[in-house]
Order: sequence, then C-alpha cells, then structure tokens
Amino acid sequence: MDLDTLLSFDWGTMTPEFIILGVIAILSVADLFMPKHVDRKVLGWAGFAGIVLALVSLVSLIGTETTSILYDTFRLDSFAIAFKLILLLGAALVMLLAIDYRTNDGLEEYKGEFFYLFLTALLGTMFMASSGDLITLFVGLELLSIPSYVLAGMRKRNLKSNESAMKYVINGGISSAITLFGMSYVYGIAGSTNLREIAQVFGGLSDPQHIYILGLAFFMIFVGLSFKLASAPFHMWAPDVYEGAPTPVTAFLSVVSKTAGFVIILRILLSIFGYIPVAQEDGQPIPLLFAVQDYIAFLAGATMIIGNVIALRQRNIKRMFAYSSIAHAGYILVALTAMSFVTFDAIWFYMLAYVLMNLGAFAVIQVITMKTGSEDISHFAGLYRRSPLLAVGMGIFILSLAGIPGTAGFIGKLNIFMGALMVDQAHYVLVSIMIATTVVSYFYYFGIMTQMFFRPAASDEKIQLPAGTIAVILITVVGTILFGVLPNLAIDFMHSNFNQFVDFMR
Repeated sequence: MDLDTLLSFDWGTMTPEFIILGVIAILSVADLFMPKHVDRKVLGWAGFAGIVLALVSLVSLIGTETTSILYDTFRLDSFAIAFKLILLLGAALVMLLAIDYRTNDGLEEYKGEFFYLFLTALLGTMFMASSGDLITLFVGLELLSIPSYVLAGMRKRNLKSNESAMKYVINGGISSAITLFGMSYVYGIAGSTNLREIAQVFGGLSDPQHIYILGLAFFMIFVGLSFKLASAPFHMWAPDVYEGAPTPVTAFLSVVSKTAGFVIILRILLSIFGYIPVAQEDGQPIPLLFAVQDYIAFLAGATMIIGNVIALRQRNIKRMFAYSSIAHAGYILVALTAMSFVTFDAIWFYMLAYVLMNLGAFAVIQVITMKTGSEDISHFAGLYRRSPLLAVGMGIFILSLAGIPGTAGFIGKLNIFMGALMVDQAHYVLVSIMIATTVVSYFYYFGIMTQMFFRPAASDEKIQLPAGTIAVILITVVGTILFGVLPNLAIDFMHSNFNQFVDFMR
C-alpha cells in the first residue's frame, strides 16, 4: 500500500479511535516516567477526558454518509455510531468508578496500568462496532478480551481475583478458538473475509453440502460468542469472574463487554447468515438465520430461567448481579430470536437502559463494599438511614432492572415483548418465559430493597461519597427515569439519525 493510497482514505471516520489510541499511548509513557509516590488518579482523569473527547467527536459524525476505508475493513455506518455511543457512555461512567476505587490487596500499585488497559479494551469494542471484515472483527474481539483477562486479575494479593482471571483466560481462550474455527469455514466457502463479499457469495449458494457446513459454522460462531455474552449454558465463568474482579472491572464486563458481544453477533449473523437460503416457503427463500430461530429461542429461555432462578440463592451481591446479567442477556436474545422489524430498536434501547441501570447499581455496590470490606447483601441493611442518596438511587436501579413501569428497564422489556409478538409466528412460549422469569427476579431484587429500607443498620455512621461516584449515580438515575417516562427522546433520536440501522451492506 503506497503513500498516495493511504492519503486517499477518509481518516476522519476513525477520529474517535485515534483519540483513544493517542490517550493510551500518552498514559503508558506517563505512567512509566511518573514517580511512584505520585497518585495515578491523574491518569484516570486524563483517560476520562479522552473518552469524553472521543464521544464528542463521534457525535459530530452523526448524519454522515456510510463510509468505508482500508478496503472496506473499517466501516462507519449508523449501526457503528449508534452502538459506539453506548460503548463510550458506559466506558466514561466506568472510568469515573475506577478513579474512585480504593483497595488494599494489590491494585493501587498497578492503578496506572489499570487505566490504559481499560482504554485498550474499549478500543477493541469500538473496532468491533465498525468492522466490515472477519479479520478486523476478530482482532477487535481479542483487543477487548486480552486486556479484560489482565484487568480481572489486577488484585494480585486476592485469591478470588487470581481464580477469576484464570477461569476467564481459559474460558475466553476456548470461546475464541471455537469462534475462529467457525469463521474459518465461512472463509473457506466464501473465499473472502469481507462481510459484503461473503454476503454476495452466500446469497447465491445452492449446494446443500455447503449450506450444511455453513450451518455448522453458524453454531460454532454463535456458541463461541455466547461465552462472551455469558448466556446459558456457557455462563459458568461469569459468577466467579464478577466476584473476583475489582468492582469497576465487573461493571465493565457486565455492561460494555456485553454490549460489544451483541454488536459482533449482530454484525456477523445479519451480514452473513441472514443471506444464506436454506429452504423455500411459498416460493420465497428462508435465510439460515430464520431457520435456526428455535435454537436461539431455546438458549434465550434457558438463559432467562437459569440466571433468575440461581440468583435467588446468592448472598454475595456481585454474584447475584452476575446471574442477573446472565438473565438480561436472555432477554436480549428474545429480541434476537424474534428478528422483527423492531429488533434493532429494541436491542439498542435495552442496551442503553441496561448501561444506565446496571452501572448505577455497581456504583452503589462499590461504595458499600469499599466501606464494609464485604460483599454480603446484609451490609446493605439500613442504608437509607446512612445515605438516603445511595438508597434511593439503588432503589430506582433495582426497579428498572426488575422492569417496573416508569423506568427505562420497563420500556426496554416492553419493546422486546412487543417485538416477539409482532412477527408472523409469534413466540408465545418465549414471551411467557420472559414474563415468568421477570416475576421471579422480583424476589431477589426486592430482597435488596428490604435490606436497605426495612432492616436496622449495624452502624449509624454516615457514608461519604466521592465526587466521581456521585456524578455516576446522578447521571444514571436521571437517565433511567427520563427514558422510562419519555422513551421517545431516545427512540426518536435513533430513528432520525440512524436510519433504523439498515445500512449494513450499503
């Protein structure tokens, strides 16, 4: 590739990525030469400023025409911009939590590495959202995964953190291998790694043996990525990793990493497997993606049931939220199963709501666990008397997670619910499971509410909140209520700027 070719690309489409990459480089060098006695919190604030700057540059790109550079390996389309907004918003809030995080088990001396490893993982998620090629998709996936393994084990003197990192590495490596194996079949039949070229080749497939192999490829890719989503039955790593990882890392894995997992699934499934004809119905070809709906529906149902039922028995708040996160992955899989005309809208809005309500909850969890040194739910007892702001905020987040009207979580569930019923073959069983498991979730969610408002506090000492944590709680509370009462603010913005994400292959 000569210099003229390089200069011909519209590099402005990668402005947010270049900003994050530049901040990573600056933080790496600064951490190397800063004296050890200097508080690394300043690096966190620099990283936060970089994320905000990247978010501003991304907003300036809204409304631009679909652009591809580097031979269509990097695409800036409405799909990429819409999900990058969620990724950057979630990352900014997690960075604020990380700045305020304090522990005495080995993380403080590596706080500088924490910040730029976190930004590296964020950069991987952004590449995944804009990838137009299997290679860049996989590179983005690994750029997310490898720093995440290190982040999970950053508390070096904590045995649970060591265990979580080891389990995450093993499960993550296996899932990456399975995903790559499935991609190799796709490349072998298509003769290309470019998503548009693959779609063109697969649209004209008629050889049943090729279609059979691609069916195997679909299952391998979907199973491999299901590990990343922590959907059943590939969820066993999540509770241990969530419990052992530092709380900001747990928040990152539950929100930003999960969003990126659904981004790559949508990119691959709709760009590739949505074009493979496997049968005929009334003279119209049925794409492979619709032929395997029952399989995805089974995983969605199992994920909702397992996540919510096992959460009932948890006493550790982070393990409980791990199973809650598993259950929410099941709710989003319901939208993916339905593949209705509101699927994109439903998934995007639910991920936005989930970022707000879950990160807000983890902000409260971080404060309590740092104050008490324990993650047991009993330490939330009497929280309303010790810190009304924390208790009311946590109550709002729990109501949203439970899907109570007036919150963003309710609108998100309602969108998925309606989408599953508005297709030709309505998914009544799946919707029934969704309703039943949502009711089950009330038992463990409201158990936390009972502790906060109706149990006596072990101590009457008031809880002092760091500025960053206060900002996270206020932003997420306002967002959760605002999008619950006025959901059209987000939905209309999405429709007016993102063309309902239909420009995958344009």
